[in-house]
Amino acid sequence: MFEAVQIRRSIRAYKPTPIPKETLEKILEAARLAPSAGNVQPWHFIVVTNPEKRATLAKAPFAKFLKKAPVVIVGCGDQKASPKWFMVDVAIAMQNMVLTATSMGLGTCWVGSFDEEKVRGMLKIPERYRVVALLALGYPQRKIDIQGKILHLVRRRRKLETMVSFEEFGFALLSG
Repeated sequence: MFEAVQIRRSIRAYKPTPIPKETLEKILEAARLAPSAGNVQPWHFIVVTNPEKRATLAKAPFAKFLKKAPVVIVGCGDQKASPKWFMVDVAIAMQNMVLTATSMGLGTCWVGSFDEEKVRGMLKIPERYRVVALLALGYPQRKIDIQGKILHLVRRRRKLETMVSFEEFGFALLSG
């Protein structure tokens, strides 16, 4: 699984190849198996394959590529069942999907750019659920992602020692 963590990238260009049902089910099963606060499992996932619906989701800023992704998974959290933790729980479940998809050779991109009320209306999401995130899913198109390349040049991953403290904030691990 660590290999999936290392090779995972945000993919914004997809082949039109449909995802086999068995593959999609395995990715969704990875979400089902995620931990949640009190084992409440406050999630509901809407699998969107309809081209018109994907095109509507793609109208949000920074989400144009959703139109070309063969699948968009809308992660919803039940705010009544878990008012304090639904967002964290849904995020954990969606990350399970991301890593499982990566390990199966698929690409994903986590999308936070959406109009919740438009998504709610289009997909008939009940009031008790909040839209937490969208997840593009598909086979990566092997083309140069200029935006992604520039972003990774400008914003490299921080070094571990800049984001980890031991025992108290600011205390580095003593090596040796």
